[in-house]
Amino acid sequence: MDRPGRDADGDMSFKSVLEPTKDLWSEADFQTQFTLHSQVMLLAVLYSCVGGGVVLYALYRWIIPNLLQYHSGALLLWHDDIVPWVRDTLTGSSCPERILAEVQKKATRGDARSVVNTIDQYCRHQEWAMNVGDEKGTILDSIVCEVKPSVVLELGTYCGYSAVRIASMLPPNARLITLEFNPAFAAIARQVIAWAGVEDKVVLIEGPSGDWIPKIQKEFGLKSLDMVFLDHWKERYLPDTKLMEECGLLRKGSVLVADNVICPGTPDYLEYVRGSPRYESKYFRSHLEYTKVEDGIEKSIFLG
Repeated sequence: MDRPGRDADGDMSFKSVLEPTKDLWSEADFQTQFTLHSQVMLLAVLYSCVGGGVVLYALYRWIIPNLLQYHSGALLLWHDDIVPWVRDTLTGSSCPERILAEVQKKATRGDARSVVNTIDQYCRHQEWAMNVGDEKGTILDSIVCEVKPSVVLELGTYCGYSAVRIASMLPPNARLITLEFNPAFAAIARQVIAWAGVEDKVVLIEGPSGDWIPKIQKEFGLKSLDMVFLDHWKERYLPDTKLMEECGLLRKGSVLVADNVICPGTPDYLEYVRGSPRYESKYFRSHLEYTKVEDGIEKSIFLG
């Protein structure tokens, strides 16, 4: 019997020698190619994810906000609805909570100006928020300094930014009553106000403005208000102004300061204070907080 791998004459068969080698080379080559292919695919997926992430971040952080800078409706939708929902979902916290964390991390405790500046920096460069903001804030500061009020009512506390700003400008023994409808916002505002060191000048109350305005005089022993800062629901500006008139909270010389009269806008309120003989009204042109969209503050002096 012939030995395996030899032909009839006893010589080694090239076919029998080469075929197993060919099979081994093919299998090794296949494994190498498969490994390389897998690595290339993995790198492609990784690069796609990284590239997509960079593009999404650029869109979120710079491109979309810059494109919307001059479009008030779209800008408010982006900043006030879409972005907060995304951030809240990803972080499990709210915008006021993140502002409070920033204040506690970076602002000097007991320094109201440091708290205001910290919030302005955060909201201008990290996350938009519906504060009166740095630009309109200087207008508000000048009005407070001009009026030198003893009693101020703020409608709409939010995270406490404007309360801190106003309280820090008040003369000695003056007080600010600030009203917030949302209990979660009020809880944050109390901490921000305390961190700024102005809690001795600020009284924060919770509830609807329509319920509180009629009982403010009795609750706080007031005859009238020297100044009112309106920065709550825009549709409440006019009804609450008329309610303050009816309740005798406005005296001759009382000053109403209304924010966001252009964006998102309070056309019925503007028509009323500008057209009524009971008010002397002036518009201060500015921009929506931390943007380039036109907005402004309306200062209205009650003439009695």
